[in-house]
Amino acid sequence: MNKENLDLYIECQDHTVSGENFRLYKDKDHDMLVTLPKPDGESLGRYYESEDYISHTDAKRSLFEKLYHIVKNYSLNKKVRLISDLNKGTGNLLDIGAGTGDFLVEANKKNWEVYGVEPNSSAKILAEKKGIILQSNTDGLVSNSFDVITMWHVLEHVPDLSSQIKELKRLLKPGGYLVVAVPNFKSYDASYYKSFWAAYDVPRHLWHFSKNSIQTLFEKEGIRLDKIVPLIFDSFYVSLLSEKHKNGKMNFVKAFWIGLLSNVKGKQSKEYSSHIYILKGL
Repeated sequence: MNKENLDLYIECQDHTVSGENFRLYKDKDHDMLVTLPKPDGESLGRYYESEDYISHTDAKRSLFEKLYHIVKNYSLNKKVRLISDLNKGTGNLLDIGAGTGDFLVEANKKNWEVYGVEPNSSAKILAEKKGIILQSNTDGLVSNSFDVITMWHVLEHVPDLSSQIKELKRLLKPGGYLVVAVPNFKSYDASYYKSFWAAYDVPRHLWHFSKNSIQTLFEKEGIRLDKIVPLIFDSFYVSLLSEKHKNGKMNFVKAFWIGLLSNVKGKQSKEYSSHIYILKGL
């Protein structure tokens, strides 16, 4: 990353763990944002040490968590249908950042041969109770062995973006599909909530992508962008968390309105709160 091509874009606070402030810089070469200072490998883990970090838990303690899991279960089925349609059936599936393994459980029910990677030990234990054994990293996986690789809101977390994309290319079969879901900092809800936008989620989110950046980064490794699918529910979930960051409490009515407005505007601009990028190996 060329620091000469970085311009200050916005300053945000870590609302989940530390309360620390971080700056997001616009990388003009790739049309994306970069979180600085970027925590190193040793310190990054502590920013995930929170009971409120929902992707690492199956908890249903509050109305918000219960709603999250209702939407999650609906979305899981849609995700499995998406990859099955792409591959015209089943095959070898790798989910990177598998969390507590629920997506792989559903895919396995549809006869996919499932593999998963998750570095968080607590999440891995929960996945194992569901019959899903997760690896800590991809180092031991065989090259060119997966028909579909998925990363559901994971790419924004990886410390070394270039190395991760190269590793995805190594693992993907020729002609295989890569499915990447990430937030979109050009959405209406991002512009409305500004520094309180929950999908900035600093410093856990190290990178903040646009459609241009995804296409450019992956084309460098010979992986072409095939299709973009909006994640409609993300605008409501992110708006609800953003309301809490901004006002100290979750305003369900206001969050629903902003989430709906974001989707309406997204239909016109093609800039939704989050996108699923379907990419294809050559």
